[in-house]
This record gives sequence, structure tokens and C-alpha cells, in this order.
Amino acid sequence: MKTKKLIYTLAVSCSLLLTGCSDFLDITPNDRITGDNFYQSESDFQAATAPLYNKVWFDFNDKFYYGLGDGRAGNLYAPYSDYIYPFTDLTETGLTGPLVSAWQSYYNVVQQANRVIIGISGSALDESVKRPYIGEARFMRGMAYWYLTSLWGNVILNENPDELVANPIVNTTTQEDVYEFVMRDFEYAAKYLPATASQKGRLTKYAAYGMLSRVYLAYSGLSNNPNSGTRNTQYLEYAKKAAEVVIESKVYSLMANYADIFTIENNNNQESMFALQWVPNGDYGVTNTQQAYFACDSEITGDDAAWGYWTRASYDVLKEYEKTDLRRKATWMGYGDLYPEINKANGGYLYEKTEQACNVKKGVVGSTKDNASISRMNSALNTNMLRLAEVYLNYAEAVLGNGASTTDATALEYFNALRTRAGVSPKTSISYEDLRHERRVEFCIEGLYWYDLVARAYYKQQEVINYIISQDRGTITPFLYDAATNTASIDDSRDPTTRAIGSIDASIFLLPYPESEVVQNPLLKEAPVSYEFTEERITDLF
Repeated sequence: MKTKKLIYTLAVSCSLLLTGCSDFLDITPNDRITGDNFYQSESDFQAATAPLYNKVWFDFNDKFYYGLGDGRAGNLYAPYSDYIYPFTDLTETGLTGPLVSAWQSYYNVVQQANRVIIGISGSALDESVKRPYIGEARFMRGMAYWYLTSLWGNVILNENPDELVANPIVNTTTQEDVYEFVMRDFEYAAKYLPATASQKGRLTKYAAYGMLSRVYLAYSGLSNNPNSGTRNTQYLEYAKKAAEVVIESKVYSLMANYADIFTIENNNNQESMFALQWVPNGDYGVTNTQQAYFACDSEITGDDAAWGYWTRASYDVLKEYEKTDLRRKATWMGYGDLYPEINKANGGYLYEKTEQACNVKKGVVGSTKDNASISRMNSALNTNMLRLAEVYLNYAEAVLGNGASTTDATALEYFNALRTRAGVSPKTSISYEDLRHERRVEFCIEGLYWYDLVARAYYKQQEVINYIISQDRGTITPFLYDAATNTASIDDSRDPTTRAIGSIDASIFLLPYPESEVVQNPLLKEAPVSYEFTEERITDLF
């Protein structure tokens, strides 16, 4: 493992200047950053945790967030983008660039969080002051490890960077123990984070409960004898309870208009529970570069950073949208769609690039003339990592549990709240297929759908394999798209083309370890070991 890359020094991390970040943080750099004289005050704690909201996530956010989460899930078609098509085609290797960068980014999060936890724990300040910031760091570490184990299964667990520097050749830990570690981190955060954010954009205890609803739900399928066809009812109940805590707190609420969630003006909105915070006009490394890879032409960005013409919606995902679903226009640009918030000076941006494809809209916000927070390769738009909408669906899925369908009134209320906002008719009962569809269209281009499929594969692997086969990724289907009715139809005037893809079998649910890491730590390929936990699990959250 490249420990020099995996461990951000405290000096670098805490010297970040975060100003004007959607009213998130206003941290003045502190020149007292050494082990002996830092962590002396609460403002030091704030400075130390600030980089956990952007800097350490940069390489993950730059391309991997959507390349894996949406590309591998079959939402994106990008035949010339090597940060997407290896995942879509299921042909990635341990040398695939974004895969290597993401692994390093996750461990940057882990080790920066570890540094913060160790530093704050050693402070002389009262425990009541320290615990919320330790909870913040543990939330971030738990998030990174949730990604790591979702993608690689058995990974290296570490709570002390110095130990890993001294001996980087270590075994991985079993996936079950990694999940246990993740749950413990989020449970600590749920207990000790504040009920209301100390600063706009910072975490609350309810964000931790929201993540617990996601993790408990996933673990319910893994812990009940993997691939058994059923889920652990105890963890389904935990997922339901965690979601209930969030929803009943009323700290968060749905935005009335779906499209408004994805504007710079609405960073840290009422629905956002955890989002990465990018610095307007900031230096590379604390900026959101996604628009440059999504925008289909320079008329949108006002500069040459618009490389997204061939980053498009798959035919498979476009078939999911119901005719009146407002989420399609907020997610994908279809021929004739007008976006008043882009190219404002000329009356808006009218998408007329092609009727034979849809380009990405979500994450595309315009030029510096549209918003002063935008600069070249920086949209300044928060990256959504957890929204209240997901907690609603987590609740509904936990209630569904192992049943074929549910008519539970509360589950239907939350489920239909999203459909009503989207302009589609409510359901009178909910099946897994309803939930799968709703998750796909609600969070499309938010990097989530692959993880939904992985969680399903924990207990119904062959079903998910069959589903991915049915996406027919090896065939590029020519189609026409009618934006007015959200309808994709096969274009018989053009011939379909083929594309070589990898084998679709159980192997697709685990990524290869980065080759450079295996070379430096051959134990990555050896059998995993159990983890020795040093603290009791928190049990009084509900």
C-alpha cells in the first residue's frame, strides 16, 4: 500500500482555506499545526475536520463517483471515456486509473479521519466538546469503509496510520467484520453528533441515522447466510428504526421541486443530509470538476471544459422513465428541453444537440455568467452523498422486508411522496421491483445505483446477474428520444452495433485490488483475518 499517498499530513489538510462554501465553513488557516500544540480548542477541531468534507474525497468525486455508481450500473453510456466504459463494459483491471485513484481516495479519508480521532482524543478539552468532532471523523471513516467493502469485499481495517506506516504488509479483514466496523462508526456518530448542524453543511446525528438505515439494510442481506434468498429480520428492523428516527425528527424535509435540489443556490438544502462541500473558485483539489465531464458543449460552460457530448444516458435507463416523470428532464437533456438557469443572458439553454441521445443534465449548472461561484472545471455544486429521499425508500424497503409486496400505509406515504413530487401517479402497493425502479430514477447520476444492485446480490445474486444480462450491454441500440413524452423508441433506420464486454457472473460484484497495492502488499491476495474490536458496540440508539 502506498502509505505516503494514503496518509494526508495534518499540516496539509488543516491549512485549507474554506470560505463561502455555500455558507458551510469559514475556517482561518492555523499555523500551529503540530502534534504538540494543535487540538487545543474547538476551533482547532473545526479546522481539522474541515478537509473531510472535500479534499480527501476529490479523486473519488472527480470521476469514480459516477463512473462506477452509474456507469457500472448501466445508467451511463460513454464509449470514449476511459473513466466510465471499463466499468460499464465490466472490463476494469487493477490498472484502471479511476479505480486506483478511488482506492487511494478512500484510504485518504480513512487516515485523515484516524489522525483527527487520535488528535482530538488526546486533547485536554472536556469529552462533551470532543465527542461530536470525533463522531464527525468516525462518520467519514465509516462512509469510506462502506464504499471499500461494497466494492472490494475484504479490505484492510486500520485505526492508526503510524502502525500502517511501520508495517504496510498486512492482511485484509473479512467483509463481515468490515461491516461491523462501519456500523460501529455510524452508531458512535449517531450517539454523539449534534441534533442540529453546528455550521451549515456539517453533519448531524440524523445523517448518521440515515446512513445506518442504508448500511443495516445492506447488511441484512449479507448477514443472513449470503445468497440465501432472504434477509436478516433483525437488521431489517434496525433499518426501519434508523429511518424512523430521521423522518420523525423533521430536521430534514423534501424539496418541493426535484430539479431545485441540484442548483448551486440550493447547496445544503433542506433535503440534503450529507454532501461534499466544494470551494467556489477554489484551488484544484477542493473543487467539483464533474460539470466539465458532463457538459455537452461550450455554450453551457462558456469555456473549453465541456467534454460530455459522448457521455450519455443508456437506452436501458431511458426506458425506465414514466411519461410524466419530471426527474428525467432534471437528470438528462432531451431534444427541445429548455433550461432557463443556463445561458441566462440569452434566455436559457435549449438542448438541440441530437434526437438520438440524451446528455447529462444533473450536475450541469452553467457558466461564470450564470453564477459567480462557477469557474473553469469547478461547478461549486455540492455532491449529494445522502438525501432524505433515500431514507424514505430505505424505510419502505425495510417494511417490505422478505415479502413480495406491502400495503403498509406509512411505507406507501413515504414512497409516494417521491412519486408525487416527480409528477407520476402513486402506487397502492409496493414490491421490490417498484423500489428498484424508484431508486434508479430518483438517484440517477448520484452514484448510488450500483450499490443498490450489490446489496441485492448479497442475498439474491443470480437474480441480479440475470438483471444485468438483460441490460444487453454488448449491443448499442440506436434509438430516438421524444423528450415531451419521455419515450425512447428503437430507430430502425440505423443498425445496432456490438461492444465487447466482460463475463457477467459472480465475479462482477468485487473489483480487483489496485495492482500497485498488491505488489507492495502481497497479503491483499491472501485469506482475510478477523478484526479485534477494542470497544463495546453502542446499543441504546433506539
